[in-house]
Amino acid sequence: MGKRLSENLSSLYIGAANKLKPRRSRRKIIAYVESYDDISFWRTLLGEYEDETRYFEVMLPSKTTLAKGKKSVLMNELGPQLGQNMIACVDSDYDYLLQGATHTSRYIINNKYVFHTYAYAIENYQCYAEALHEVCVMATLNDHPLIDFVAFMRMYSQIAYPLFVWSVWFYRKHNLSEFSLLDFCSYVKLDHVSVYYPERSLESMNRRVRRKLLELERRHPKALEEIEAMKGEFARLGVNEENTYMFIQGHHMMDNVVMRLLVPVCNVLRRERETEIKELAEHNMQFHNELTSYQRRQLGVDIVLRKHTSYKLSPLYKKLEADIERFLKHI
Repeated sequence: MGKRLSENLSSLYIGAANKLKPRRSRRKIIAYVESYDDISFWRTLLGEYEDETRYFEVMLPSKTTLAKGKKSVLMNELGPQLGQNMIACVDSDYDYLLQGATHTSRYIINNKYVFHTYAYAIENYQCYAEALHEVCVMATLNDHPLIDFVAFMRMYSQIAYPLFVWSVWFYRKHNLSEFSLLDFCSYVKLDHVSVYYPERSLESMNRRVRRKLLELERRHPKALEEIEAMKGEFARLGVNEENTYMFIQGHHMMDNVVMRLLVPVCNVLRRERETEIKELAEHNMQFHNELTSYQRRQLGVDIVLRKHTSYKLSPLYKKLEADIERFLKHI
């Protein structure tokens, strides 16, 4: 009896252990990405489409060097090998909006085994306006809404949009010496953001943008017709005055806009919670214990911003999902 029980337990153990091992019979699809930060984003997306027949392995473009970046993914020896078992997943940058004006843009748009973010980069998804309140709650454990982030980012986009169109126009003309991406970002950054008067930072940005627009219109009067035509083209591509922030350089949006907005908000939310603890504590020891407990549970807003996945509800992410589904349907 004891021997049979031991055999049964051994069999169960081996069966359970086998279930923990990767299924070798499943088809492996390798997905090459640009950098370490991209691995989590694309793993989150592609993992939704794994089943009994296939799985994805997300990896950097080279196993023999530390080379990273879009060029390493698209232009090295991997390029000719892309196919049903090997795909490339990259940031769109401006290449989506350039619509074939450069070699890289044509390659990304026309190659069915290359998937791009539509948004400028993964950081834009992490800055998705609908998710910013949740990011603050996760970082501070305080659900008090201080700023309407959706309305704020909509206003930001409306101000940035006209100058953004000019920025892409200069890229299409291959004229970056007069108005580079760095130049554009310097006009659409946020200065100090007041939690109680957030509109002031937008007003300051608006003044900078209007001055630059007048200058560009004066220096390039013949471009105005092309600029208007581009606005119609952008609308067909899903870019409009309310979501421009999704197409502006990702690192700029995270570092010079969204973090400058979230940090002061989270500071106020933390002070609110700490004040509440102080007022409700019955004695000094309880106050210090509760305060220590609260502080230990906090997370850095920068960490939460990079790790959350609430951007899955964004329209651009839905377009990306549709691309993956089309690819899988035909392999």
